[in-house]
Amino acid sequence: MLSDFVDMLFPRSCLTCSSLLEKNEEIICVQCRYALPKTNFHLEEDNELARKFWGRIPLKHAFAYLRFVKTGKVQVLLHHLKYYGKQEIGEMLGRWYGNDLKKSQLATQFDLILPVPLHPSKLEKRGYNQCDSIARGMAEGLSVAWDSGILVRQKANVSQTRKDRVERWENVANIFYITKPEKVKGKNILLIDDVITTGATLEACGLPLQNAGCQSLSIAGLAVAW
Repeated sequence: MLSDFVDMLFPRSCLTCSSLLEKNEEIICVQCRYALPKTNFHLEEDNELARKFWGRIPLKHAFAYLRFVKTGKVQVLLHHLKYYGKQEIGEMLGRWYGNDLKKSQLATQFDLILPVPLHPSKLEKRGYNQCDSIARGMAEGLSVAWDSGILVRQKANVSQTRKDRVERWENVANIFYITKPEKVKGKNILLIDDVITTGATLEACGLPLQNAGCQSLSIAGLAVAW
């Protein structure tokens, strides 16, 4: 009853279309949820994202939940997630995606979910890592454990924006390491990023995980943009 009273005084609106949210709706309305541009990469083993990594790093699976389109609904959601501290967006979308993967019998493919880390200085400045919230939501949806302390960024790098593929790789090469190799050895790892562009960051994260002896490496992005 109290929540109904609060909603009456401060009505909640959809983040992407501004229409009033119903009682059972979360952040975005049902219409906007079902209008999100899903990739459905998890339904095709050799999808276009998986092909992007051929010859670069061995992957068991390569997924992305949504397609990033400038000025579209996905950009609005990700902008609020990354720059306005709306971590509930990452958890919600991660949970929805985890549920989709679980329905496709993919939950048993993973033992541990790891988010792409931020450098401690950037984490302190921003106050959060948006990939943590995505990993937390996906862990809930998949019923798989997640850990933000195993994969660490050991040096800060400059922004990847406006860099081509080679420049992005040079920018992130050798900046990630594993703090607890025993937690990775023999495990089927799912590595999480917010937006996948060239894949250079995921490749740089994946190499130390494979060197630490993981059984398999898979990647998933909340969105893909290219």
